[in-house]
Amino acid sequence: MSTYVLIGGAGVFAVHTARYLLEQSTTKKVICVGRNIPRGDHYTLGVGRGDPRYSYEQIHIVFEQDRLAGLFDREKPEVVINYAALAYATSWANSYRFYDTNLMAVVRMCEHLASRDYLRKFVQIGTSELYGSVDRPATEDAPLRPTSPYAVSKMAADLHLGTMWAARKFPMNILRPSNAYGPGQQVWRVIPRAVLCALTGQKLPLQGGGTVEKSYLHSRDLARAIVMAADMAEPGKTYNVGPEKSVTIRHLIELVAAETGVPFESMCEIVPARLGEDQRYWLDSTRIREDLGWKPEIDLRAGIRDMIAWGRKYLDVIKTEETEFVLRA
Repeated sequence: MSTYVLIGGAGVFAVHTARYLLEQSTTKKVICVGRNIPRGDHYTLGVGRGDPRYSYEQIHIVFEQDRLAGLFDREKPEVVINYAALAYATSWANSYRFYDTNLMAVVRMCEHLASRDYLRKFVQIGTSELYGSVDRPATEDAPLRPTSPYAVSKMAADLHLGTMWAARKFPMNILRPSNAYGPGQQVWRVIPRAVLCALTGQKLPLQGGGTVEKSYLHSRDLARAIVMAADMAEPGKTYNVGPEKSVTIRHLIELVAAETGVPFESMCEIVPARLGEDQRYWLDSTRIREDLGWKPEIDLRAGIRDMIAWGRKYLDVIKTEETEFVLRA
């Protein structure tokens, strides 16, 4: 029986991981830690409601490290999973905020945990953006070529954890997922925004015509990979987590259009490409498949249908949400 603390616990990926963990009989407790007060069901999906094993703690990991350390020592989690990140590639304004959250908060958190004997595994959720634009699937040993302050900050955290394992045997794993999505994702992200536009008749701004390629992974498949790594992976290892193929953003939007019955041409407007955006993210996930037996179970079309069902269920609420990213502390 294990207690899990999920940092970044108000985000969509932690929500799906909490749901997955609460389905397991071996889970003693799930504690989600987030900077915001709990949100509505359109984001939380009602996960944990009525389950005494679940709790949510509002703690800002940059400004309230003392409260976070107190939570760790009170609850003594065997597993800590860190999703928390300012995660947006357009990170050229106020870049220091990305380093505060994505690097310095991680360093301080892990320095505290390194001296605690209750910790069995720390799982850091990284990003495929570290590899930069690629012309073939990137392995975990591929050169790191970050092209934004966001990606540099995530790379620095990974490198720091690598030194903690090498020098102090800090029990960690790093998972670098492809672009993940799922019901409850904020509507400024491309798939939920596309769903919102399809269901309301709004125009989706398609940056650069949608020629950029990325590989997309459903949040539940990501949750499975993370829990498998926490429970089974050899400490110190890094794993890529993604599907075999990448798709263009245009193809992604075409799937949303087809599944909602909305003509693609009436759904989108072409706008300039994002500054410095990489052309293709694509991962080789052979290592996690061979070591842990993981592979994705939800294909992209089924995942899009899942997103559309969520959009229809909560349309009255999500159509009032911000559709543009706003940088917060």
